[in-house]
Amino acid sequence: MTTRLIAPTTRAPWLMLLALSTAFSLSQAFRTSTAMMAAQLQADFQLSPQQLGGFAGAFHFAFGAMQLFMGVGIDLYGVRRTVLCAFPFAVAGALLSALSGHYALVVLGQVLIGMGCAPAFLVCTVFISRRFAAERFAAVSGSVMGLGGLGMLLTATPLAWVVHVSSWRVGFLVLAGLAAAAWLLIFLLVEPAAARAANAPRESMRAALRSFGGLFAAPHTLGIMALGAVTYAAFMTLRGLWLGPLLTERYGFTLVQAGNVALLVSVLSIAGPPLFGRLQTTGAQRRRWIAAFTATYVLLFALLASTGNATLAIGASVAIGFLSGFIVLQYADVRHAYPAALTGRAMAVYTMAMFLGIGVMQWATGAVASLARGHGIDPYAAVLGTIAVLLTAGLGAFVWLPGPGHDLAVP
Repeated sequence: MTTRLIAPTTRAPWLMLLALSTAFSLSQAFRTSTAMMAAQLQADFQLSPQQLGGFAGAFHFAFGAMQLFMGVGIDLYGVRRTVLCAFPFAVAGALLSALSGHYALVVLGQVLIGMGCAPAFLVCTVFISRRFAAERFAAVSGSVMGLGGLGMLLTATPLAWVVHVSSWRVGFLVLAGLAAAAWLLIFLLVEPAAARAANAPRESMRAALRSFGGLFAAPHTLGIMALGAVTYAAFMTLRGLWLGPLLTERYGFTLVQAGNVALLVSVLSIAGPPLFGRLQTTGAQRRRWIAAFTATYVLLFALLASTGNATLAIGASVAIGFLSGFIVLQYADVRHAYPAALTGRAMAVYTMAMFLGIGVMQWATGAVASLARGHGIDPYAAVLGTIAVLLTAGLGAFVWLPGPGHDLAVP
C-alpha cells in the first residue's frame, strides 16, 4: 500500500526551535510578572499575602495540571499542532486579566494563561529530543532555557516601568500582544512533522493517558519528581512573587530599583542554563552534581532569609538566579531515565511536578507570610526559610529514594 507523508522538513531545526522558544519566553514572562505587579494588585483588590500567593499560584496549578494532556497531545498530534491549539488561551487570559474588575476574574485569567502556556517548554524539550543527537540534549536544552529567560527580562525593569507609569493592566495588555506575535511566528516558521503511515494504528487518547501508570510505577520516579517539584519552584517563588515585595518592604527600595535587581537576577538566570548544560556528566555523576547544587541552593536561601544587609540579599538573589540553571541537568536526568518511546510523557510528568510544585510553594509561602505577620514575625524570613526547608526535603528524597538503573524499561 502506498503511504502519503507530508513534505519533508525544509527549515533548519534551530530556526524552528527558536520560534518555539518565543512561546517559552512569554511563558517565563507571564509567570514572573506578579513580582512587579504585586503592590498595585494588592492595593486595587485589597489582597492579603495569602490571596496574592493564590493569584500567582493559579497560573502554575493550571500549567501543571495540563501537562499530562499536553504530553499525550505532543505524542499523538505533534509539537506544532499542540502549541498552536493551546497558546491562544494565554492571549485570552492576559486580556481577561487586563479587563478584570474582580479578584476572581483576574485569577481566572491566570488559569487561562497557565493553560495556554502549558506546552511552551515541553514542546521545546520534545523537539530537541527528536531533532538533535542525544548527547547534545543538555547543551541544547540549556541554550533554550537561556533564550526562554529573556521573558524574565521583560518582567524586570521594563515591566516595572510600565506598571509605574501606567498600571498592571497595561502590563497585561503588552504581554497579550507579545503572546499573539509569538503564536504567529510559530505558525509561520514551525513545519508539521511527517504524518504517520496511513495504515499505521493510532494510539487512542485513553490508552495514552493509561500509559502514564507505568511512569508512576517506576521506582525511580518518586525521587526525581520530589526534587523536581521544589528546585525550579524555589527560584520562581523568589523571582516571580517575593523578590519585589522583599526589596521594597524589607530594604526600602523603590519599585524601579527592585526591577533593576530583578533584571540582574534574570540576566544571570539566563546565563546559567547554557553553562550548566555543557557540563560533561552522565548517570550517577550527574545526580551527584544535582545534589551538590541543590545543597548550595539551600544555603543561599537560608542566607537570604536571615540577612538584614541589602548588599548580601542582592548577592544571594543573584547567586540563586545563576545557580537555578542547574535545573537543566534535572531534565537531562529525566531524558535518560525512561525509554525513548515515552520521552514526551516522561517530560510531561516531570514538568507537571515542577509547575504544580511552583503553585503549591507560592500558595504555601503566601499562607506562611500571612501567619507570620499575624504573630509579629518577619514574613520574609518565614517565607524564605520555608523554601529552604522544602528544598532540603526534596534533596533528601532525591538522594535516599531509588535512582534510575541501567535498565530503562518502565513497567
